[in-house]
Amino acid sequence: MQGSTGPNEHETVGAYALGILDDAEATAFEAHLASCEWCAQQLDELAGMEPMLAALADLPGAGTPSIGESLSARPSPRLAEKLVDEVAERRAQKRRRSMYMVAAAAALIVGGPLVSVAATGGEESGTGGNRTVQASSPAQRAFKEMPDRVAATDPTTQVSATVAMQEKAWGTDAVLELKNVKGPEKCSLIAVGKNGERETLSNWSVPNWGYGLPDATTEQAKNPLYIQGGAAFSPNEIDHFEVMTFDGDLLVEIDA
Repeated sequence: MQGSTGPNEHETVGAYALGILDDAEATAFEAHLASCEWCAQQLDELAGMEPMLAALADLPGAGTPSIGESLSARPSPRLAEKLVDEVAERRAQKRRRSMYMVAAAAALIVGGPLVSVAATGGEESGTGGNRTVQASSPAQRAFKEMPDRVAATDPTTQVSATVAMQEKAWGTDAVLELKNVKGPEKCSLIAVGKNGERETLSNWSVPNWGYGLPDATTEQAKNPLYIQGGAAFSPNEIDHFEVMTFDGDLLVEIDA
């Protein structure tokens, strides 16, 4: 052996012969191999042994002296034992890495759409190969499916609202599409009956960036807000809807 290289680099010859080193490890060993005749000789002797060592590494009890001793005398039994140990360990590491990657991919597949649902309005953006399809929320999907709609824009606040409705046995299922509303704010959707009674269908918070702002710099703020709620009124019992702040300010009124 030449140079002052430690024994670990000499023992890496087996992993290099099997092709299981990563790029950085292979580059480092090749630099060592250029000045080490012993490793070069061992590499020549190990040529063609990959299938046998790989099979041994997967056997129960791989890496034990009996497995090493069953190999031929070239290389020595001690080196063979270390090679089998190294193959078994590195293959186990690769299996662990594969499991981590699968788990991470599963987390992205499950978690990714949930984030998109909360932050997007269900539109498509981009062109050509960079086209991205954004997921829609359950409220937005319900809004598109409901048959009856009423809409209004307040001339003072400039807040726009559309209420989609569907009659149910228990009353009215409704989804509000809200645009041009700035935050921070806390709001309610209220149904006002023809008899004067008032029912709150839903409450929500508007963050600092707002919703449905056409001149906004982010998609988050450009997208409208969709809020779903229900009222005990049947649709023909509702006179109008109001979007109110918690402070009692009327943002927009929508005739039913």
